[in-house]
Amino acid sequence: MGFISRRTIALTAVAASAALLAAACGSSSSSTTSTPPTSSAIPQISAASFNLTFSAMTTIKPLAARGKGKVAVILPDTVSSTRYVEFDAPYLKKSFQLAGLPTSDTIIQNALGSDATQYSDAQADITSGATVLVVDPLDSGVGARIESYAKSHGVPVIDYDRLTLGGTRKYYVSFNNTYVGTLLGNGLVSCIAAWHVAKPQVMVMRGAPTDNNATLFANGYLAVLQSKFSSGAYKDVANPAGTWDPPTALTEFQAAYTAHPSINAVLMPNDENGAPIIHYLITKGIKPMTFPVTGQDATLTGLQNVISGYQCGTVYKPIYLEAQAAAALAMYLRAGVTPPAGLVNGMAMDVNTHVDVPSILETPEWVVPSTVQSTVIKDGFVPASQLCSGSYAADCTKYGITG
Repeated sequence: MGFISRRTIALTAVAASAALLAAACGSSSSSTTSTPPTSSAIPQISAASFNLTFSAMTTIKPLAARGKGKVAVILPDTVSSTRYVEFDAPYLKKSFQLAGLPTSDTIIQNALGSDATQYSDAQADITSGATVLVVDPLDSGVGARIESYAKSHGVPVIDYDRLTLGGTRKYYVSFNNTYVGTLLGNGLVSCIAAWHVAKPQVMVMRGAPTDNNATLFANGYLAVLQSKFSSGAYKDVANPAGTWDPPTALTEFQAAYTAHPSINAVLMPNDENGAPIIHYLITKGIKPMTFPVTGQDATLTGLQNVISGYQCGTVYKPIYLEAQAAAALAMYLRAGVTPPAGLVNGMAMDVNTHVDVPSILETPEWVVPSTVQSTVIKDGFVPASQLCSGSYAADCTKYGITG
């Protein structure tokens, strides 16, 4: 696709707004009555507009009347992360409601880990009147099929969280996933030093090979760790193929740990995969703050492992930002207008087609015990009452976690 500078888009938007204003105010001074404008100016928001109050969504309410058809969101599963049920779905629903999209025009589904279901959901949604699809593809294969089908029916697609390689989507909304990996790598390095791990013997684990995000995460953390491996400061002991399935991750770890009992640190790309491995290490007598393991997604279990000293930290992605960004883009597309230049704040490369995809990329955070209160608790991502239950109460007291 051709490249349009942000300046050009911004000037176009200003010109359009000026024309609309002139039309609204251009009646003769001798007229005794004023004619109301026939249409409102296109609402202007930016990628920095989203916050916990969801106020940006009410700003774009005029778009609801300009558009037609349904917006369908198809989420991937409930296994790789509980986030899709606990946060993405409700945040997306709230975003569309506040943006004025009728409930009857909002479809939010979960493919439950099935490529066939995700594809058939997309077909059914378009048949039922969806004019925009927001898809978090299970993998690029099904994502490309969905986007090809949607394109043939004139329906634009927004890639959500994962980029479909070889796809034809209109936009992409996610976090800076290479930076997620950088946070994981730096987090492990910091933890190894803080926990005084002698002669680090590192196992590097990955997400599913079919997931482009897993590749981007790995690009980030391998860039951090490679200098440690090259210098001999750390030893790169094992590198399993990768998975987002926790039982499979445990099997991969157990096989490597049995073959290399010297392993004393793990670069783990998410909390869900790390949880059974940490439990396994505890049964082996591993003590807190001795065996670094990283994580991502700020799950309840992951955070409890963090504050109890079994996990170095977790990458927290404020999903309410991502959900609002996707919903806002969908509302502009549904209304048939170009999103404001300030909303689309980046590009993501589709390495299969070598196309730069216009994107909204939010910024993740690395959370350690001392920052739990100021991040996930403040945002209401995890209730302190749940995090601090049972044996974790003392850990919460130690780190000033309340609420």
